[in-house]
Amino acid sequence: MASLPSQRYSFSKSRTRPQSSGMKIDDCLREPKSTQKCKLSQKRKTLTFQLSMGGHLSPWPTYNSGQTILQNRKPCSDDSWKQVGSLKQYPMSTAKPRYLEQLENYLRKELLLLDLGKDSTQELRLQPYREIFEFFIEDFKTYKPLLSSIKNAYEVMLAHQREKIRALEPLKAKLVTLNEDCNERIMAMRAEERYEISMLKKEKMNLLKLIDKKNEEKISLQTEVSKLRKNLAEEYLHYLSERDARKILIGDLNELRYQREDMSLAQSPGVWGEDPVKLTLALKMTRQDLTRTQMELNTMKANFGDVVPRRDFEMQEKINKDLQEQLDSLRADYEEVCKEHDSLLQMHMSTLKERDQFFSELQEIQRTSTPRPNWTKCEDVVAGGQERWHMLAADKNSDQLVDVLLEEIGEGLLWEKDSFPGLGYGETIPTFLRFDGPVENKKPSKKEVVNILKDVWKERLAQEQKEKFPDFFFNFLERRFGPSDAIAWAYTIFENIKLFHTNEVMSQFYAVLMGKRTESVYINQKETVAQLQKEMTNADSQNEGLLSMEQFSNILKSTFPLKKEEQIQELMEAGGWHPNSNSSDLFNYRSLFMENEEGQSDPFVQKLWQQYVIEKDEYLRELKQELGLELHNEVTLSKMRRALMNIDPNLDKQTLSTYLSQAFQLPISELPEEGNEVEEGTKLCLRLALEQLQMADVKRIGPRDIEPTS
Repeated sequence: MASLPSQRYSFSKSRTRPQSSGMKIDDCLREPKSTQKCKLSQKRKTLTFQLSMGGHLSPWPTYNSGQTILQNRKPCSDDSWKQVGSLKQYPMSTAKPRYLEQLENYLRKELLLLDLGKDSTQELRLQPYREIFEFFIEDFKTYKPLLSSIKNAYEVMLAHQREKIRALEPLKAKLVTLNEDCNERIMAMRAEERYEISMLKKEKMNLLKLIDKKNEEKISLQTEVSKLRKNLAEEYLHYLSERDARKILIGDLNELRYQREDMSLAQSPGVWGEDPVKLTLALKMTRQDLTRTQMELNTMKANFGDVVPRRDFEMQEKINKDLQEQLDSLRADYEEVCKEHDSLLQMHMSTLKERDQFFSELQEIQRTSTPRPNWTKCEDVVAGGQERWHMLAADKNSDQLVDVLLEEIGEGLLWEKDSFPGLGYGETIPTFLRFDGPVENKKPSKKEVVNILKDVWKERLAQEQKEKFPDFFFNFLERRFGPSDAIAWAYTIFENIKLFHTNEVMSQFYAVLMGKRTESVYINQKETVAQLQKEMTNADSQNEGLLSMEQFSNILKSTFPLKKEEQIQELMEAGGWHPNSNSSDLFNYRSLFMENEEGQSDPFVQKLWQQYVIEKDEYLRELKQELGLELHNEVTLSKMRRALMNIDPNLDKQTLSTYLSQAFQLPISELPEEGNEVEEGTKLCLRLALEQLQMADVKRIGPRDIEPTS
């Protein structure tokens, strides 16, 4: 740059704006390179013509304070050449070269005109900079090849990027069209599903009516069958008596017939004409027959005098059989009662021992423990008086009341603080709290803090989760309150959510922010509540916000098929159901999903969260029991995989990989395939693995014992 001071330029009093600044960038790009070069050369000549040799190019501001500069010179005058030799030194002040000022003014005017235009674009704003760069290339002959190569390299890259953008434009239009087609298909499928659901509901109602009708017919038929059986028994007894009477009548008729025959034979005239000897012999034989018959009759009476009729025997036999069955059942019941009596005696003895032990413990506790606190004393201390204390203490035990009092005391102390001490820049300090020095306390209300946390979750769920949650939280505060107040709001919100444990919005946000719980837990809870609300809205065909208890129960059972009957009943009671309520009673289901101004949800949503926590703990307890290891022992990845599949056979491959990745803190891509892992491969302490799973969204996918299909 030693040759630069030797170049001189003269400046004209007025400059005209180059006409190329008003052109659109597309027009400039469509012109041939020769035309552009010609126009740029003409503009350069115009600008160079305005700069005479009277100016002085200096390497400002690189020269030192002792360098001489030209002062009080007139452009295009003869005296300016004479004053070159007489240079005045200014040790403390430096003047910008006039040529540089002219170029800056020209660039400023060009950019101002482009900003005033309606069709100015980012690429069009590059045109003044191209012109200034061309002036430098043409004026500095020594560096012209290097500067030209730099400019050509950038122009080639810009042209390449423009071609790539033009090539991607049809793909963008195709994506928009494909998105619209997919949305139309989805809407059509949803409409078809709603129609199928309505038809299935109608078919279900018809089948239920048919089942009720069949049950009524079954009951009436059973009644008729019992009546017919009774009539049959009566007819059977009647026919038995008729049969016996008929046999007696037949015997009487035979006896009368025999007597009539004897009488006819006795009165017959031919009998008197027979031989008396023959008659005497016949009489003798008849008497012998009579004697024999009499003996047989006496023998029969002696042998069968106590014999009952067969009908009575069968009846008595049936009664005896029934009595025997009753005796057997009573004997079995007696044995069962004896066993229960023995077990109750043992239980009674153990209960007596436990009673004595508890009584002794009670006496010891009464002797050593302090008296139960009188919580009514807090009514005059808590802000809001008796009414607010009753609202805070509703359905809470002593431990929870202690938390409430601590929050009330902490809230007062928090409002008294005007600033917080900075925690410094240590590695153990969270990124959003790294600051040294006092930090202002913004003193927001609980409602304001809850609204800010809800906005954070709303923005977090709306975008892709690329950055970590603490970094996203601090970036959100910077966008919301500015970089200067972001650290103050970070400390203020952190102190509030650390204090208020009973507020579910703050406690969940604190757990996710400090890494004690993953974001998937919060997202899964919100999706479950939204799905349940959607199912209730679909069941409300009149859109009145009302559902019957029977519909409410059916929706809970279909949405949570793995929950037990007791859990469904707990949810219904949290929603307003009572044991003496009628199944057709209507209630407002929309009130179940409402929140107060501090973010506290309805008891129904709180009960859902409590059951989720209990189910997760039970799931992890079954996993530990299936592994059969102590907490300090190490577990391998293959053994953990088998244990998860044993307690939850319906686990799909993706969910299983997610659980293993969370437990062993490994990326899913680094997990070995099933069957390829080494038995003594990746190991981890069981306690750490269970703690990692406790932080994540872990739940049962299907029942443990798969029932065989019929």
